[in-house]
Amino acid sequence: MDSFEFNKFAGAVLASVLFILGVSILSDTLYEPKEANPQAYAVAALEEGEGGGQTTAAAEEVPLATLLANADIGRGEKASKKCTACHTFEEGGPARIGPNLYHVVGGPHAHMPGFAYSAAMQAKSGETWSFEELDHFIADPRGYLPGTAMSFAGIKKPQERADLLVYLNSLGSDLPLPEAPAPEAATENGQNGATPAEEAPVEEDATPVEETSTPEHN
Repeated sequence: MDSFEFNKFAGAVLASVLFILGVSILSDTLYEPKEANPQAYAVAALEEGEGGGQTTAAAEEVPLATLLANADIGRGEKASKKCTACHTFEEGGPARIGPNLYHVVGGPHAHMPGFAYSAAMQAKSGETWSFEELDHFIADPRGYLPGTAMSFAGIKKPQERADLLVYLNSLGSDLPLPEAPAPEAATENGQNGATPAEEAPVEEDATPVEETSTPEHN
């Protein structure tokens, strides 16, 4: 290779290197990430902390009686579809992996004659399935009754469980629902229509005194 050819080759290599370097610098310039604004983050964190009280209040537990009062049998029947792989619901229906659930509300824990219940469930056979017991069991079968053979993970939404309970109650049980607690009456300054206690008249020159899932196989 003569010097002319060598110079052409070296120039081509140098041009390629310069081109790649230029593209790299241009890319870094165009796509350089902006630094986070620490002050903006501090404000966001403060707002999140301020809103925590509202989140906690929203997550307060609603009494089961209130959930049952607002429950719907139709929704409960839809929720029961999660259980049909293991249970039947019609009167006189056969057992599957789990027992038939007709007339389970108000019945004994081991309510289906001839079904092979777990030892843990048989130990409670003298107790009846109240709404509260069923609600706890459907929410977390193995957590509420250690030793049960029921492998269902549970229904976590309280209102969905209440819907299911009123549906189960309609299947031959028809027990009266627990009475829902009355809404708390406001006690401060007669709010929400409350009438404040009658006060003694204050004399003109007197200084006024300043006045809170489905239970499955067991």
